[in-house]
Amino acid sequence: MCTHDDAASQGHAGQNRRGFLRNAALAGAGAAAVGVGASALGGTPAVAADSAAAGESARTGKTGAWNPDPDALQFTLAVMPDTQFLYWGSQDSVNRAPQEESFRYIIDNSGTPDNNIVFMAHLGDLTEDADPLSFQEVDKAFALLDSHGAAYSVLAGNHDVSGDDSRGDTPYLQTMGPQRFRRAKSFAGSDPTGYNTAHVFQAAGRSWLVLALDWRTTDQGYAWANEVIKAHPKMPVILTSHDIVASPYDDNVFPYESGDPENNAVMVGNGQTMWDRLVKDNDQVFLTLNGHYWPPGRMTRKNDLGNDVHMHITNYQNRYFGGGAMIRLYHFDLARNTIDVETINPWILAQDPESRSELAAEHARITGPVDNFSVAIDFEERFSSFVPVPVRPSRPAAEELVKGTLAYWRFDGQGAPGTALSAGQTVRDLSGKGNDLTVVTVPGTAADALTWSADHHPDQPGHASLKFAGGRNPVHGTYLTTGANAPLNAETFRSGYTIETFVMMPLDWDAGRNGWAAILSRRGSAGAAGKHGKNTDLNEPVVQLAISNNGREPQFNHYPLNTTYPTTNWGHGLVELRWWHLAVVNDGRFTRLYVDSAPVADNPSRVSQGLTSLGLPWLLGGHEYAGAVDIVFHGNVGDTRIVNRPLPVREFLTAK
Repeated sequence: MCTHDDAASQGHAGQNRRGFLRNAALAGAGAAAVGVGASALGGTPAVAADSAAAGESARTGKTGAWNPDPDALQFTLAVMPDTQFLYWGSQDSVNRAPQEESFRYIIDNSGTPDNNIVFMAHLGDLTEDADPLSFQEVDKAFALLDSHGAAYSVLAGNHDVSGDDSRGDTPYLQTMGPQRFRRAKSFAGSDPTGYNTAHVFQAAGRSWLVLALDWRTTDQGYAWANEVIKAHPKMPVILTSHDIVASPYDDNVFPYESGDPENNAVMVGNGQTMWDRLVKDNDQVFLTLNGHYWPPGRMTRKNDLGNDVHMHITNYQNRYFGGGAMIRLYHFDLARNTIDVETINPWILAQDPESRSELAAEHARITGPVDNFSVAIDFEERFSSFVPVPVRPSRPAAEELVKGTLAYWRFDGQGAPGTALSAGQTVRDLSGKGNDLTVVTVPGTAADALTWSADHHPDQPGHASLKFAGGRNPVHGTYLTTGANAPLNAETFRSGYTIETFVMMPLDWDAGRNGWAAILSRRGSAGAAGKHGKNTDLNEPVVQLAISNNGREPQFNHYPLNTTYPTTNWGHGLVELRWWHLAVVNDGRFTRLYVDSAPVADNPSRVSQGLTSLGLPWLLGGHEYAGAVDIVFHGNVGDTRIVNRPLPVREFLTAK
């Protein structure tokens, strides 16, 4: 945090600090320009008089190895804010134990799947007084990271230096300057002053750039930073500095009482300069991190391209033991498009729980809304301006004709997007087995109820689909059917089968109008096939892959050859405007439904052999009840394939 005037620091410093920590949440904004010199806080630092005993770690054993997984889609960025109250050498008050324990935690959790810590960023104010004795101790603590090859960055806060990045030599620069990182694989360089550095870490199969900028950056510093970003045009950028955004509320007010906990920070003078000079027109910068102010907070601001920049304050120096080198863990999950944030104190967590004081136990994990939260980011979309999302090319139909393919229907190259299919029009079966589809329109249906579409699942072989605009009450729409003599009509699949399709529901999908419409079904009722018994509806088709009503759950309801009643596989709810791949696989005994190559929970263990047939056609987008089509599908249907054997996931149409 900031410093005070010298006069206030003399005599009753302990009381002054307590009043300051309680009442001056925004004091940094006013006092930030004051140089370090002799700290106005003075007196006894936040560590207790018995700090040596309190700081003893219960940890035993050796520190592990630095071994992050650079390819895993889940990784963690560790962030350590102001640790200044642990290093006040001019007052003979130094305690490295909390910071070293946090460093051990970071190293030990670099190779664990749950954390996979790939980098640590310190946010400045390493010391309280910028004294050479303080930096000697800081040097010893950071040697733990160096000796294990850990990737990290540091930057100067106002308690480490005075003035701006043109200040010249300082104990900070001598200790934490670029010379410290010359052997580090993650070090990407520094500006001529040495106070601004760049670092690159590897995670989720890509490179990420961290800029660690001085607490007061000059024109040359911003020019250098802009050049670094331009020199790494495809890297997402995390900007770290000591002073960017501030907290507008006091630390005795819960953030949700002062406003939106997701936007409870404000831009301050230096931060606004940084925004104008570096952030707003560099779309690669998606996250900024700073300390200096407390309580913690965050805000989101749109850059010049209209994309979100997430701006976070992290600082716990006003907490027990000066924060005790608390760390914030940013758990990136590119599979879930989420950053889960948590705040922990490894030094306390390493102690025997029974020996912790009540205050220490309270600070082992900080779980308030500004300390423990999640940030939703569609990483591909957010980074698309500088790392365009690769589009998987379409694949020739011949490549998808695996052994046993009986029918393969796809919809590319047959009609301009948005144009309608007309009754009697044919869609060929690309398997060559003669199971072509013919367009059928329900009387009274609009002419554009079935159109060609360029929309498709990103992993679909054919880059096109059919857009159905059907429904019920009254039944309307256009669907497709195999011919009366198509070989597929008589197939019973005694040895197993795989049915695959791609589907997307639009936002206007309605449970009443569109629920229970089939993507694919087989004509012929259960009653006509002689079926009876539990769960049997004599009027329903013998095979149907449909979408249910309120839950939009995929359902495969079929009458096997070996029973008189149906087997039903249920999937989970499917959201609209997202493409889904559905696959039904039967190995001759059991039937399994897959959604996006993942087996669903409700896959019955009942033996179900083959599919009952009355020798009648299959319908794509149509559903028959009591011998008549009663509803037509509403949504898009992509490539659809039927194979006469069970396929492993690696042979699905989505296979890489």
